[in-house]
Amino acid sequence: MKILVADKFEQSGLAGLRALGCQVVYDPSLKEDALVEAIRIHNPDVLVVRSTQVTAAMLEASNLSLVIRAGAGVNTIDVETASKRGIYVANCPGKNAIAVAELAFGLILSLDRRIPDNVAQLRAGKWNKKEFSEARGVYGSTLGLIGVGNIGREMIPRAKAFGLRVIAWSRSLTPERAAELGIGYRATPLDVASEADIVSVHVALTPDTRHLCNRAFFEAMRPGAYFINTARAEVVDEQALAWAVREKGIRAGLDVFEGEPSAGEGEFRNPLVDLPLVYGTHHIGASTQQAQEAIAAEVVHIVRTYMQTGRVPNVVNLAERSPAKYLLVVRHLDRVGVLAHVFNCLREANINVQETENIIFAGAEAAVARIQLDNAPPETTLQAIRQHEHIFAATLTPLE
Repeated sequence: MKILVADKFEQSGLAGLRALGCQVVYDPSLKEDALVEAIRIHNPDVLVVRSTQVTAAMLEASNLSLVIRAGAGVNTIDVETASKRGIYVANCPGKNAIAVAELAFGLILSLDRRIPDNVAQLRAGKWNKKEFSEARGVYGSTLGLIGVGNIGREMIPRAKAFGLRVIAWSRSLTPERAAELGIGYRATPLDVASEADIVSVHVALTPDTRHLCNRAFFEAMRPGAYFINTARAEVVDEQALAWAVREKGIRAGLDVFEGEPSAGEGEFRNPLVDLPLVYGTHHIGASTQQAQEAIAAEVVHIVRTYMQTGRVPNVVNLAERSPAKYLLVVRHLDRVGVLAHVFNCLREANINVQETENIIFAGAEAAVARIQLDNAPPETTLQAIRQHEHIFAATLTPLE
């Protein structure tokens, strides 16, 4: 199997892929048209990326069968085109959760103690203990989580260690699950915003979460509250946040911004970073050695499983439910040509197979095929299937 790694990737991961017998092409400099051309030249089976955009042109440039994002989320990948071409898309969820949670708390403490401003004035040769001795302190404050996925859950024990009370909203959170986590359940993001002293955002970017933190959200926040975003820039309406910083004294700690350079270095301009009380980092939430090693190991695990079983862990673009309407169950001897006979009968009846699996019994003498169909085959087709000498039975059942 040939693998093209088109982003910075740990040496342990490259070694692990080669140990599987894969041919690995590693070029972290590939972007845009250069990546399209590299895919055409190398014709890889698997493409591994981190922050690089994977476009329709890249997916159509060769016979790729799998794209792996060495990180959480897949918003940098054209998943729709991949699905249309039967290309698996997988990611590495949860492997960077601790790293992101650690940065989020670094930003919280930085906002409270104004650590960057302390450093800047010391470097400028100015001693200003009087100004910087007025921190509020976070103990006893309420932390509001927007999203309680892998990263959000890592925030909870760290918050409790700092003496914070935790409330949360998440699309999948229920009052029962909140009680299990030892946090307060809130029904809406606005409920969290209005009650929290510190808000930390940990949701994936979807059509539903784009600008989830909008003008109404920031209007609901308490004056002088802290706002942390280590998720995706597009989750926040940056103009609304800028308003909140100017008019309500909201302090913001941000690891993600609109208009970030696509490369690791480059010119960057964003009005938010010029505002006082806004501290920013360079989209480094997942960028710890521990997290990158864990992600590299997960990429190797995904490739190994795919090679050995044909299945893809963490795949994100399979249908949640098959459109099949009927299930055909065929018990048969495990012989050459039996399934070919079944599929030929279905083809002649213009019946499409949606999904299929063939399960072998102990001794490898007999098997059962479970074949999901888009329509019910006529009785004549079922009779033709049953006439094969190596088929014991064929039954058709409607699917609910």
